[in-house]
Amino acid sequence: MTAPQPPSSSSSAMMLASEITKRPVVTLAGEAVAQVKDLVFDGTAGRIAGFTLSGRGLLSGPLRHSLPWPGVHGLGHDAVMIKDESVFESKADVLERGSAGGGDVLGSRVLTDGGTDLGRISDVVVEVVEGTTAHVVGYEIASSDALDRQGRKVFIPLSETTAVSGEALVIPAAAAEFVADDLPGFAAAVQAYRARRGTEV
Repeated sequence: MTAPQPPSSSSSAMMLASEITKRPVVTLAGEAVAQVKDLVFDGTAGRIAGFTLSGRGLLSGPLRHSLPWPGVHGLGHDAVMIKDESVFESKADVLERGSAGGGDVLGSRVLTDGGTDLGRISDVVVEVVEGTTAHVVGYEIASSDALDRQGRKVFIPLSETTAVSGEALVIPAAAAEFVADDLPGFAAAVQAYRARRGTEV
């Protein structure tokens, strides 16, 4: 079996949160010590606060300890790298860091501030920069008729003015102009949306 390679440190990459789950957690010595069970988001800062963990193998269940984001050495497409197991913390401490996130957004409706229903969230898009920083930059949504995408899954950028209201996320109507059909296109859409916001400040 080939050992997981450390993540590339030369660029940024867009990943879906669902793609990170079940990824192995590997020490710099090459030992696979856990796998990612779920991501813990800090909703106020728009970043990953850490990961809950499960053991390796088919019969392994959730672990009592979790991985806080400061303990991550690198996040790549093949593995989450850590220095060693000393970076683990109690599950409760890691979950508390994400408590400001307002709960799970999966399944929530996305509405513009003008009242247009754009669809429902099916996944969260994370931008990993240099393998060492990760921020939530948008959502994968099952699109409504308003987006004229025949119900396909599309990607929409996260706005700094996004608000959670009950079971819906409310975003500026301008964000709907930057919907993308795939992750490579979404990276360009996020950059264009950031540029637009910069000129409006």
